[in-house]
Amino acid sequence: MPKGAMPVLVGVGQVTDHWDGTAGPDGAPSPNSLCVSASKLALDDAGIAASEIDTLAVVRIFEDSVPGDRHPHGHNTNLPGTIARDIGAKPDRAIYAAVGGQSPQQLANEMAARIHAGEIECALVTGSEANKASKAAHKHGVEINWADGDDLAIEDRGMGDMLLSRPEIKHGIIAPAYFYALFENAMAARDGQTRSERRAEMSDLFAKFAEVAANNPNSQFDTKSFDSEFLATPSKANYPFADPFLKWHIAQDAVNQSGAFIIMSEDKADALGIAAEKRVYLQGSGEASDDFISERPVLDGSWAMETAINRALTQAGTTPDAIGAFDLYSCFPCAVFSSMAVLGIDHKSETRPLTLTGGLPFFGGPGNNYSMHGIVSMTEWLRKNAGAKGLVLANGGWMTKEAVGIWSTAKPETFSPVEPMAQPSEKAPLVESASEGVIETYTVTYGKDGPMSGIIFARSENGDRFIAAAAPEAMPRLLEEASPVGLKVSVTHADERNTFMFA
Repeated sequence: MPKGAMPVLVGVGQVTDHWDGTAGPDGAPSPNSLCVSASKLALDDAGIAASEIDTLAVVRIFEDSVPGDRHPHGHNTNLPGTIARDIGAKPDRAIYAAVGGQSPQQLANEMAARIHAGEIECALVTGSEANKASKAAHKHGVEINWADGDDLAIEDRGMGDMLLSRPEIKHGIIAPAYFYALFENAMAARDGQTRSERRAEMSDLFAKFAEVAANNPNSQFDTKSFDSEFLATPSKANYPFADPFLKWHIAQDAVNQSGAFIIMSEDKADALGIAAEKRVYLQGSGEASDDFISERPVLDGSWAMETAINRALTQAGTTPDAIGAFDLYSCFPCAVFSSMAVLGIDHKSETRPLTLTGGLPFFGGPGNNYSMHGIVSMTEWLRKNAGAKGLVLANGGWMTKEAVGIWSTAKPETFSPVEPMAQPSEKAPLVESASEGVIETYTVTYGKDGPMSGIIFARSENGDRFIAAAAPEAMPRLLEEASPVGLKVSVTHADERNTFMFA
């Protein structure tokens, strides 16, 4: 395999399954069966046989992404191996990716770079989630069996870096929505918004995503009635989860979804006779990762997003104005607001697509694999809009790991491999305790019986940051319409945990 080959994406496929357990176990999907179905569609789209694949990369599924998970339906101990077996592939290299929603685009960047380096010639990348099937089986008492395995040698990249620090865990910041709510409320305070005003802005943005999902046959959810008013209004169907988020401001993982794409050298595509109109090129890519959220100097945006997006644009030799369509990662509104800020986009006036799927709350949020659907959908859009450029942003953690690809049917003059993942050079000074300070951002978390806990990031007079949980007497102020950001608090410390009162 010669060095310097031009990588080209030649086949895509995606599947959404609506099995819900009400008719028994027949037809129940598994992560393996979903990947197999999407992979066969991608092979058919490219018009090639599985025997052409020399590299198989699989995005890590939910059950293998949580330490100590019990695998309630049985453990597939070698998902890449069983996928290869069931599609009839015999790859020389098989990869099981590390945890993170950046994985689909990151794997695309990696496979393109390996093709260019002459290490591989044809890669299949696939991933899936069957959380809907798992939850439905439990709800209806249906037995489904995902246990499987294979002897194919694989490179298992494991869990990846720890994304939560001990101080964050000690103060109850343990769910993705809690982290993102801290970002969202920092943005609201910056813009002088009350809780209701922020919900209205988030809902205006996400109503547009819900409309795209409502017209997408691959969507998991029916979102035809999800207008701005519904999304902004607390209700039984749209309950508070972590201020300012209601249920439908949050990625929904109860899905049965899968996607796949095939990327190979252009020489191989020529040899296989793959039509020119099938080919989509990676014109630019960028990757960056950030520190623990409590160590980031800026909380009303994302340094990692800014860095990865700008690296991709620079490598592609283009600007945001020249992009014809976007699939911006949309696990929470603040992720979209952050990327739009980097791109100079105002959703109120923007006419270009910001999502091609409908986004993670409405199309579906299949764990680490959502952006696989972004790449598949972008490929389909670009084939219909020859010569246009499309940008896919894939996000992992809490705006922690970013991977960006700029794609087009127009062949670049040269291919440049992705640069090593960028790392930040500055950290906020985080201290274990402080006696007093000023609130920087906050959230209130909810349980079935209503508000459950309050959490703040605050700065002491000398600029040190600390985390604190609300004393019961402080909760009412956190629940008021007006943001508490900027208010003074007094703090007590015990057992690695700060508790605050309003001063």
